[in-house]
Amino acid sequence: MFENIPNVKLGLIAVSRDCFPRPLSEMRRANIAKACAGGVYECPVTVENENDMLKAVADVKAAECNALVVFLGNFGPETPETLIAKYFDGPCMFVAAAEGDGDLINGRGDAYCGMLNCSYNLGMRHLKGYIPEYPVGTAEDIAKMIADFIPIARAVIGVKNLKIITFGPRPQDFFACNAPIKGLYELGVEIEENSELDLLVSYKAHAGDARIPAVCEDMKKEMGEGRYYADMLERMAQFELTLLDWAEGHKGARKYVAFADKCWPAFPEQFGFEPCYVNSRLASHGIPVACEVDIYGALSEYIGACISHDAVTLLDINNSVPASLFETEIKGKFDYTLTDTFMGFHCGNTPSCKLCADRAVKYQLIQHRLLEPAGSEPDFTRGTLEADIAASDITFYRLQCDSDGNLRSYIAEGEILPVKTGSFGGIGIFAIPEMGRFYRHVLVQKRYPHHGAVAFGHYGKLLFEVFKFLGVADIAYNQPKSLPYPTENPFA
Repeated sequence: MFENIPNVKLGLIAVSRDCFPRPLSEMRRANIAKACAGGVYECPVTVENENDMLKAVADVKAAECNALVVFLGNFGPETPETLIAKYFDGPCMFVAAAEGDGDLINGRGDAYCGMLNCSYNLGMRHLKGYIPEYPVGTAEDIAKMIADFIPIARAVIGVKNLKIITFGPRPQDFFACNAPIKGLYELGVEIEENSELDLLVSYKAHAGDARIPAVCEDMKKEMGEGRYYADMLERMAQFELTLLDWAEGHKGARKYVAFADKCWPAFPEQFGFEPCYVNSRLASHGIPVACEVDIYGALSEYIGACISHDAVTLLDINNSVPASLFETEIKGKFDYTLTDTFMGFHCGNTPSCKLCADRAVKYQLIQHRLLEPAGSEPDFTRGTLEADIAASDITFYRLQCDSDGNLRSYIAEGEILPVKTGSFGGIGIFAIPEMGRFYRHVLVQKRYPHHGAVAFGHYGKLLFEVFKFLGVADIAYNQPKSLPYPTENPFA
């Protein structure tokens, strides 16, 4: 399985205004490198003019850096320092030195002032640079900023080198998953759209593949005895290899891939199983496979995988929690109201590492009702990975292109409660502060689709910075009661 999440190699370039002490900037650069304990490449070229800028960029490229920290060790030369972002093909963070490591005569750098000119010049040149919330600090402070920047850079690099591969049109009456691809091109993402027949032809060509037994053994090991259908392993292994080979053979000029596949209603009958378990396995390896050809769901999942460096999932914002269940299992035990809670569900695509211990490959109840004879034993509707999703901190989020072609997003942090759902599929009880208001004034009001991506941890800060860097102007979140939404009735 190929590496589908970028590895960030970070370069550190110090800049110096020629009327300020150059050794001050270089000393402060060395202190940052030391504080990062070898986690950055320290460029030996200090940039004072445009020729220095070209030399520095050539040096970090030769060192195979794919992201940069541009450090204003003193006031900094605003033209060459910002041109670094133009000549370097990768995300650049701009930070500045705080005073305090020398006297305020010869040891004063004025980088606090220089950062203003840096930002102004970036804007004048229409160049993108990541500037932290408070971009001025000591070596130790900047080392912490760098630690935050690495996952942000990883996501930006991933998006700029991503191809989303789709199979089939959106299912009937699931048009909410359809969205203009214009937004993908604005983000630098490529897309390859294929027919379900293309996938079926490739799947049949993998019959008898010599790698199938090894994949079957890996599936057995992952699930444990009694938790899978033995007669289906070969079919599912064949499909997994089909997707992996398609990714390798079709990524073209891109380095990374994500899938958005049509999974019903024709798929199970023609392929002989539900694809959910295989989709979950790919997601656990950083290759999201979004359900119902949800292109922006796949993109959202991929960004979350880059940020968290962990498995993610895509779920329906599915059903309310029954009042009786809330009263007996949640009220008084957790600090949430009924409308703060909901159930996130999908048929069985959540990676097994995020499910409770009783997880198992089962059958899709809804499609069994629809596609197989009444009262019959499940056959081709088997293949879902089901269990309650394990309790965890979560970030619920989505990046979407709306029907007018505008990119918008939402982010909400919360948790999955350790409360049994008593339901089917991959499902969990989610609790997000002020979810009821967020549901009405963001999800409903702004016409978001029913799918949301889930990262397992609190990553709102980093996702916000990624969306901002990507140029997404509308980044919604679950606002507290003290901050009403524009559409919220003040008299309600």
